[in-house]
Amino acid sequence: MESIYNINVTSSKGEIISLSDFKGQVLLIVNTASKCGFRAQFKELQKLYEKYQDQGFIVLGFPSDEFMNQEFDEQQKTVEFCQINYGVTFPIFKKINVKGKAIHPLFSYLTAQKSGLFTEAIKWNFTKFLISREGIVTHRFAPKTSPLKMERELQRLL
Repeated sequence: MESIYNINVTSSKGEIISLSDFKGQVLLIVNTASKCGFRAQFKELQKLYEKYQDQGFIVLGFPSDEFMNQEFDEQQKTVEFCQINYGVTFPIFKKINVKGKAIHPLFSYLTAQKSGLFTEAIKWNFTKFLISREGIVTHRFAPKTSPLKMERELQRLL
């Protein structure tokens, strides 16, 4: 796969969306989990989204249930949880696999472009990937990294 823009994902409503729809924007792609101890990051992700969306920035949330089953089974519960508890207005997509044999092509691409510490694989929820307007994966941030600590790198891309 030569470009992130060749990948399709599924919206929370079941619609197929091409990531080419986001061409020209700075993307922050995050594997999320509603019941994860890092879920407070939803609030910081939303804060960044609100602050920079008018400059061409968007957060894309991809729920995953691969780490201790920390995501709801029902897609609607996931979306409602994020909206009600954290005011999330950025897109939350259909739950996907972010590691292993059934890894979604998006996370296969992202992890091949930017390795984590000692491994390509996603180790936990809230791993974050920053993508330039040209579709280049510029940074990978650990689950522990506060989204607000990524702001300098984000500003450079805007």
